[in-house]
Amino acid sequence: MNISKENLLDAIAQVGHPSINFSLVELGILQDLDVVDNTVTVTFVFPFPDIPIADTLIHSVQAPLEAMGYNLKYDTRVMTDEEREKFLALEAKGWKG
Repeated sequence: MNISKENLLDAIAQVGHPSINFSLVELGILQDLDVVDNTVTVTFVFPFPDIPIADTLIHSVQAPLEAMGYNLKYDTRVMTDEEREKFLALEAKGWKG
C-alpha cells in the first residue's frame, strides 16, 4: 500500500486527546512524522516526564496506522518550556473534565 505522507498525517491528525478537545497534533504531542517503506516514525512530545497516559496516546496513533498497513516506530521527549506553555493554554481551553 502506498499512501502519501500527507494522507498519513491527515489520518493521525484526527487522533484526539482523551481528555482535551484537541488533536495530538494540535497539542504539539505528535511531531516529526517520517515515512520509510511501511514504517511511520514519529516523536511523541509529552508535557512532563512519565505521564500516566503515554501508552494510551501511543496506541491511539498506532491503531489507525496499522489499519492502513503501516508500522509505528516512535521516540519520546519532554516538551520545552515554550511547547509546554502552548500545551497548557490549549489544555485549559479544551479540557473535557
